[in-house]
Amino acid sequence: MLIALASILGACGGGDGDSAAHVNEDSGSTNGLPLDEREGTPPPPVKTADLDAIAEEAECLLFRKLPNEGDEEVPPDSPTPRYRSAVPTSGTHVEQPYQQADGAYLLTPDPIDSLASLDHGRVAIQYAPDLSEETQLELKGVYDTMYGGTLFYPNDVMNYAVAATAWRSMIGCTTWQEEETLDAIRAFAKEAWGKSGSEPVDAFPTSGPTPRDPAEPDAS
Repeated sequence: MLIALASILGACGGGDGDSAAHVNEDSGSTNGLPLDEREGTPPPPVKTADLDAIAEEAECLLFRKLPNEGDEEVPPDSPTPRYRSAVPTSGTHVEQPYQQADGAYLLTPDPIDSLASLDHGRVAIQYAPDLSEETQLELKGVYDTMYGGTLFYPNDVMNYAVAATAWRSMIGCTTWQEEETLDAIRAFAKEAWGKSGSEPVDAFPTSGPTPRDPAEPDAS
């Protein structure tokens, strides 16, 4: 089923910005990945917006200014390098326009594609696929409030329950602490979005609410 859907989507584009996956066809390629069309659970208002405080409360590890593993751009179908982490935040990545398009996906993008998105100021929200459906939908609901310039997908090789990455920065939550985890992801995304990488976030287009200006008024 997923394979058939992936072949329909094609290598570039293939998304519908009006769908629940919020794919922005102008921001890159779906790279053949199936889209996450699930309707997320609307998140509660933010209780704690201080990133350092909420990261500690949610039992998350916060990393800023991680070592730069390089930013070389390579053609599509190039071999994926061996990155130092299962949640890489820098390194060799694919050239434009093959960076992973803004959107929600049911499978993990190749890091060579998603790192290209981070290098253009994007934030990627990632979750362990063995989290309950209820929890996944709560995270999807947060993504739905700030999907412009943001990616959302499972990561089946990381050692975190939930993580979010930007270029050379990351928050990794080892456990699910419900509203505290949601607040930690939102605070990280607001701090990191559009502020790192080799080019500003508007180097390729965004559409919809962003971590800087979320759809949820109480999260701004």
